[in-house]
Amino acid sequence: MLAGRAARTCALLALCVLGAGAQDFGPTRFICTSVPVDADMCAASVAAGGAEELRSSVLQLRETVLQQKETILSQKETIRELTAKLGRCESQSTLDPGAGEARAGGGRKQPGSGKNTMGDLSRTPAAETLSQLGQTLQSLKTRLENLEQYSRLNSSSQTNSLKDLLQSKIDELERQVLSRVNTLEEGKGGPRNDTEERVKIETALTSLHQRISELEKGQKDNRPGDKFQLTFPLRTNYMYAKVKKSLPEMYAFTVCMWLKSSAAPGVGTPFSYAVPGQANELVLIEWGNNPMEILINDKVAKLPFVINDGKWHHICVTWTTRDGVWEAYQDGTQGGSGENLAPYHPIKPQGVLVLGQEQDTLGGGFDATQAFVGELAHFNIWDRKLTPGEVYNLATCSTKALSGNVIAWAESHIEIYGGATKWTFEACRQIN
Repeated sequence: MLAGRAARTCALLALCVLGAGAQDFGPTRFICTSVPVDADMCAASVAAGGAEELRSSVLQLRETVLQQKETILSQKETIRELTAKLGRCESQSTLDPGAGEARAGGGRKQPGSGKNTMGDLSRTPAAETLSQLGQTLQSLKTRLENLEQYSRLNSSSQTNSLKDLLQSKIDELERQVLSRVNTLEEGKGGPRNDTEERVKIETALTSLHQRISELEKGQKDNRPGDKFQLTFPLRTNYMYAKVKKSLPEMYAFTVCMWLKSSAAPGVGTPFSYAVPGQANELVLIEWGNNPMEILINDKVAKLPFVINDGKWHHICVTWTTRDGVWEAYQDGTQGGSGENLAPYHPIKPQGVLVLGQEQDTLGGGFDATQAFVGELAHFNIWDRKLTPGEVYNLATCSTKALSGNVIAWAESHIEIYGGATKWTFEACRQIN
């Protein structure tokens, strides 16, 4: 009887231990322990022999969980790295048609929101940059043709030899650009190769600009001081011209100029005038897909100009502080007008007047996406509102055309930087 009860007790204990070890805590052992008949045999068996075994199993499980957690974190980091690399590859292989637009919804930048990007490289896609380089090469060839005509009238063996040398360099650059385009079309170009090739070509172009400018300086004494133009061949944040003279306090003004551009989207910023505390004191800008705008003390009026067709256009904007009345003229004809543009706000003096860039800080803070691309000439400012007849005389190159009484277009008034070039220009001869 006692033997049978002991056997049953051992069997029950074995079942209890097996029940407690249903999870995989390691090898299972059968333990026989004598306990009173009315005691809880399962609890007693666990208390007697299973505590250490369970503790060991829990520690093993905890270690396993920690190892799995480390593995998951490592895999997440690997996924992030692969995702970043994939994104970079996609950005290099896909041309973004809106790459030039950095401000959501278009329009101008808010004061203080700009970033000083002086010295940064342009962020235009490789194919667009190559297209711009091609346009620059064409511009250089045109300038060489002008030099050739000049050398025929003033025979000089030195001028001819330099012209031939520059022509050979331009031909070599054209071959490099064509080779780069073919590589892009075949999909062989990598981001690093694109950057190295672009730096090489831009360096050569800058050198050519300087050499041609040296040749053109020889013509300066043989032409009037206002017969020149500024050329901004690339959308950068380092090509610009600075007007040496600042503006006085003005309660009215007229600003006129000749422009030629085929840049898209937006021709950029033909000029900007900043004063301490206000970077947008007076700005003319066409940014992204927005129409051209005139800014006065950060107040905006949209202008009806359409000038990015690669042809020369004469534009004028007049303004008076009384009621903020303004008028816009293109090619001698008034195309728009309005009022309430910065009314009763005089244009402040002692600022910085820059051609070709939009200022986010006084004299700097240029953004490549807002740079003017094209050619600019005969930039004049008056401290009064010109009449429609006076504007027409300017647009038709009449002998009665006036020069600005505040800012007059003259080589001695302009300083150029970053590879922007200055060369012979005759407005009426080129537009007719």
